[in-house]
Amino acid sequence: MTDAAGLTDSVRQAGSLLDLTEGFRARGVIRRVGDGVAWIVGLENVGFEELLEFDSGATGLAYDLDPQGTGAILLSGAESVRSGEGVVGVGCLPSLPVGRETLGRIIDPLGNPLDDGPALSDHERLPLFRPAPEFIDRKGVDQPLQTGIMVIDAAIPIGRGQRELIIGDRNTGKSALALDIIANQKPGDVACVYVSIGQPISRVLALQEALQKAGCLDNTAIVAADASMAPGLQYLAPYAGASVAESFRERGEHALVIYDDLTKHADAYRELALLLDRPPGREAFPGDIFYVHAELLERAAVRRDDRGGGSVTTLPIVETTDSDISGYIPTNLISITDGQIYLDTARFERNQRPAVDIGRSVSRIGSAAQSPAMKAASRNLRILMSRFEALEALTRVGLDVDASTQATIDRGQTMRGLLKQKRFAGRSIGEQVVLLTAVSEAGMSGGPPPDISHWKDRVLEAARGKEPDLMNELDQGHLPDGWQDSLLKAIHAAGD
Repeated sequence: MTDAAGLTDSVRQAGSLLDLTEGFRARGVIRRVGDGVAWIVGLENVGFEELLEFDSGATGLAYDLDPQGTGAILLSGAESVRSGEGVVGVGCLPSLPVGRETLGRIIDPLGNPLDDGPALSDHERLPLFRPAPEFIDRKGVDQPLQTGIMVIDAAIPIGRGQRELIIGDRNTGKSALALDIIANQKPGDVACVYVSIGQPISRVLALQEALQKAGCLDNTAIVAADASMAPGLQYLAPYAGASVAESFRERGEHALVIYDDLTKHADAYRELALLLDRPPGREAFPGDIFYVHAELLERAAVRRDDRGGGSVTTLPIVETTDSDISGYIPTNLISITDGQIYLDTARFERNQRPAVDIGRSVSRIGSAAQSPAMKAASRNLRILMSRFEALEALTRVGLDVDASTQATIDRGQTMRGLLKQKRFAGRSIGEQVVLLTAVSEAGMSGGPPPDISHWKDRVLEAARGKEPDLMNELDQGHLPDGWQDSLLKAIHAAGD
């Protein structure tokens, strides 16, 4: 009896440890596989965008749910997947670790480290696909995002929570402009996320090195899906970057996310759609490409204080061909975003850098995203530059101009020289206000300065030396009484 009772207890203990759920999990079989996608039969209960595990150890994403089978996007281990192999659903959507531990790191869209650092902890995770904030949770964009780039802060202001497109031909400085904006967030309270899509890994490492030299890597998370990765990971990359940025907004903080670039993201999505036998539309893109980008960019927003506060600002990058902004993807993104910064090839070749074309650039937020000081100093900048460029064209054909017209040309030439800016040389709001005031209000007698860079340094030195308290107020965006008269005296003193 004792032996029988002991045997019974042993069987009960073994039964309590036995897990039969694995045997009841629905398993599918790969019918065919190739080019980063697989077709599976037998997974009738799998969910859309659910993670899949293959017997070979590969991972995938259920993306086409059809009565005849499931179309899956392969994310890792695609080279080891074979027909006839088993596959099961994980029961969850793709997610990645988020939070401050991502800053200073290079990770793939699933949170795996691509640098020499340790694996990220699972203390805080967010799914890649998240709904955008509800309309009732949002508030208007009214707080400026200081880029430190004078042509943007003065003429194309960006606010926290805005979606501003950076558009231009290949090799016109789009990525360089984005890096300069990140570098200027170093002393501020904005965490940065840089998403690299379809770039060579060497370029990703060069990006890391550039951020390290600028001293802003510790404030930047890099999410990279390089050109050697599966198109499925390139498709997921911007969603991963958005989730990392949103983790800061969930704490009531501010974040900036840059997508470099959505042209390659659209190409990766088109490749996957065609491989999954989806019907092609214009330029062979699937018909829902507009929805895909709209859903992604809609996640950028600033929340009301009573809803937690915080913001996510988005700067998507898109590449044009032969300066044609009427292409399918560029026009889609222009219609989705709150404005665009257009980089002109001709200006870039003339060494006018950043090569921003003020006339073709726009911010639909406008002066609502400017401090009172910057709003007052830059109110006539777009008009001045537009009039100057029109008059400059007349002088090239040898036409004589009157004194008033010549003064406008002189101011325009000086302003164009001031808008040129070296890499990683951000200017504070006070410095920008001083320089704008010097050109637009102080007047230019005797033509533009022969050495604009030296003239700029003298003006800033005089303003800092003679009006230090005023400069501190301007740097904070405040506009004290009598600021313009005090500033003009200091500027005229620099010219004496």
